[in-house]
Amino acid sequence: MTHLTILALGSWGDILPNVLLGHKLKAVGYDVRVVSFENFAPLVTQYGLDFEPIPGDAQAIMTSNAGVALAGSGQNVLKQWQSLRATFWQMAEDIAHVLSQPHIWQTDAIINQLPGGIYGRDLAAKLQIPMIAVAVIPMLPTRTMPMVAFPSTLSFLPGYNRLTYQLAELIMFSGFGRPINRWREKVLGLPKQPLFDAFKLSSLYPTLLGFSQAVVPRPADWGDDVHFTGYWQQSQEPDWTPPDDLVAFLQAGPPPVFIGFGSMSVNDPEQVTREVLQGVRLSGQRAVLQSGWAGLGKHDLPDTIYPLTYAPYAWLFPQMAAIVHHGGSGTTGFSLWAGVPTILTPFLFDQFYWGKRVQALGVGPAPIPHKKLTATRLAAAIETAVSNTAMRQRAAALGQRLQQEDGLATAVTIVQKIVRKDLSDF
Repeated sequence: MTHLTILALGSWGDILPNVLLGHKLKAVGYDVRVVSFENFAPLVTQYGLDFEPIPGDAQAIMTSNAGVALAGSGQNVLKQWQSLRATFWQMAEDIAHVLSQPHIWQTDAIINQLPGGIYGRDLAAKLQIPMIAVAVIPMLPTRTMPMVAFPSTLSFLPGYNRLTYQLAELIMFSGFGRPINRWREKVLGLPKQPLFDAFKLSSLYPTLLGFSQAVVPRPADWGDDVHFTGYWQQSQEPDWTPPDDLVAFLQAGPPPVFIGFGSMSVNDPEQVTREVLQGVRLSGQRAVLQSGWAGLGKHDLPDTIYPLTYAPYAWLFPQMAAIVHHGGSGTTGFSLWAGVPTILTPFLFDQFYWGKRVQALGVGPAPIPHKKLTATRLAAAIETAVSNTAMRQRAAALGQRLQQEDGLATAVTIVQKIVRKDLSDF
C-alpha cells in the first residue's frame, strides 16, 4: 500500500484542510501520516490518520507575548519578521530532528504545506520520492499581485510584485536556511542550498491550491502544474453533535451574526469584547461569540449573545445572518461557502488580501483592520451585511457555486495521478 506523509504546520486553519485531505486520501486506499504540532494530535487522530508530533503548541505560541506581537503586526513586514523569529522559527531544529527519524523515511511521497516546500523538498530529494506542494493561500510568485504578506499599495511600481516574493524568500531563509542546510549536510548527506536557489526549486513541484478560482482569479503566469481544486471542506465532523443550548438559541429568534477571531490573540480581550458587544447592541442583532484563542466573552453575556467554544463552521455558518472573523484562509473559505455576507477584521499576513477579495467580490463590506475595530464601525458593517439585498444575493450565488465544487475529491484525483506517474518514474 502506498504511504503518504503530510507536513503541515501553523494554526487550526492551516492544519484542518490538510487533515481533511489526508482523510479522503486514506478513504481511497493510502496510508497517511500527518506531521504537525503536538497539540493537533486529537484533530489528526479523530480522522483516523497516523500522527507524528513536532514539539510545540501553536495555541500557546500565539497567546504568548511574542504571539500577541505577531498578531498585532498588521502589514508591517519588519514586525512580522521579528515576531516570527521569536515564535515559529524557534522550532526550525525541532522540525529537522523529527524528520530525521528512520520511520519517517518509510514513505512513498510527501505532501508539503510549508512555504517554499521547505523540509519536504529536501527529504524528497534524499529519498528520491515525489513531492506535492499544497497551499490554502496564493503564495506562488506572480506579476499579478504582491506576496500576500506585503501591501498592494506599491503594485503600480514596475517589478514590485515579483520583488516581494524574492524578499519573502530572503525572510524565510533567514529563519530556516541555516538549520535546513545543517540538516541537509549532516543528516541527509546533501549539499547546501544557496540563498534564493533553495526556494526557486519549489516551482519544480506540482502544487495543489485548496481554494477556488471563483474567489482567486488565476494569474496568467502560473503554469499547468498549479491546480485550483476548490476548498477542502466537509459538511459533517466525526463524533460531534450540537449542544442543546446552542440549538435552542438558534431556534429562539432570527439568524444571528457570528463573531470570532480564530487563532488570533489580542492585548486586551476584555476591551475587545466590550467593543464587540456594543457593536452588536448598536446593530440590533443577536450574535454567536466564539471565544477563540483571543479569549473573548469570558464574563457574563446578555441573552442576545451565545458564548461559543466550538462548532464546525460548515454546520454553523449557513445558519448565520452574517459572519465576522479575522480573515484566516480556512475561515474565509467556510464563510464564502456558507453563502452569507462576510465581514473581515484582518490582523496580519494574508488576512488583508482576503478582506480585499471579499470586498471586490461584493459579498461583504470593506474590511475593518483589527487595530481600527470599534463598536460603531462594527455596527455599521453588520447593518450593511444584514440589510444590503444585492450583497446578500451575491454572497448566496457565490456560496452555491463553491458548494458545487468538490475540492477534496478533485485534490485526491490529482494526487493519485501525480503519485502514480512519479512513482513509475522513480
